[in-house]
Amino acid sequence: MTTADDEIDDSSAPLIEHLAELRTRLIHSAVAFIIGMVICFTVWNPIFNFLTQPLCDAMAARGQTGDCGLILIKLQEGFFVAISISLLGGLCLSFPYIALQMWRFVAPGLYKSEKGAFLPFLISSPLMFFLGASFAFYVVTPLAFDFFLGFQQPGSVLGDETTDNGIAGIAFQGSAQEYLSLTIKFIVAFGLCFQLPVLLTLMGKAGLVSSEGLGNVRKYAVVAILVLAALVTPPDVITQVILFVVVYGLYEISIWLVRRVETKREARLRTEGYYDDEDEEMDPEAAADADLADDPLLADDPLMEEVDEDDGSDKGTTDKKND
Repeated sequence: MTTADDEIDDSSAPLIEHLAELRTRLIHSAVAFIIGMVICFTVWNPIFNFLTQPLCDAMAARGQTGDCGLILIKLQEGFFVAISISLLGGLCLSFPYIALQMWRFVAPGLYKSEKGAFLPFLISSPLMFFLGASFAFYVVTPLAFDFFLGFQQPGSVLGDETTDNGIAGIAFQGSAQEYLSLTIKFIVAFGLCFQLPVLLTLMGKAGLVSSEGLGNVRKYAVVAILVLAALVTPPDVITQVILFVVVYGLYEISIWLVRRVETKREARLRTEGYYDDEDEEMDPEAAADADLADDPLLADDPLMEEVDEDDGSDKGTTDKKND
């Protein structure tokens, strides 16, 4: 009884150690996120001014040289704007440290080859997200804001005299919370779209997808990208076309990267002797017969000897008929 209890304790010990290690990494990550959030909360005004720069530039391009400021519809809206900026900024500041904690937790359980395969993806993922976020902020949002501001119209100036055909003006008075929410949606959506090459290449390295399979479903991918462009962008044809071209280009790059992974894997297997060129050139049925003939378990099987004798007699009968 004591021996069984000891075996249970020994088997549960590694699990407890892993859970303790995971708890430590999570605590370190949470502390780093809170520190980054506090830092961004103290400087949320400059960050907000930076995020509103595309709006001010779009309004200035339309000749609206007045105040490009936003309004607070609710009393507590300003506080939640600062909290939203702090959350986003804190995640960006603490992500390198959080990624390091993830790597330290996962790395001890990986082989050296697996570490070499996983580490590039851990580095390229935030870089691609930053590239997508920059593309959204500097390219997409100015086009989107210019499109939205195009629905304004000047109104009639009403004086003391009666105006029969007065025109109601439409002027932009945006909410700070709504503007920030829209900008963050653009940044996050394009950042995630730019993860496509990283995700598909990692799946190709794991053998979950192939370049041939991705090429065969290309037409379905085009439809999915069009739907994505219609959902995450404003109803502006130019912005939708830009997103479609970018994401489809990333899809083709992903196919090329997966093909490179397959080529390297095939070359490594050939070097290690797991890949035989003669088997590729041989007829499939002949290759199967050769594998059966080389199998030591089937060589001494009496049933297989009877099958071979039957095949030989049938072949002799066929030859006599042909003669």
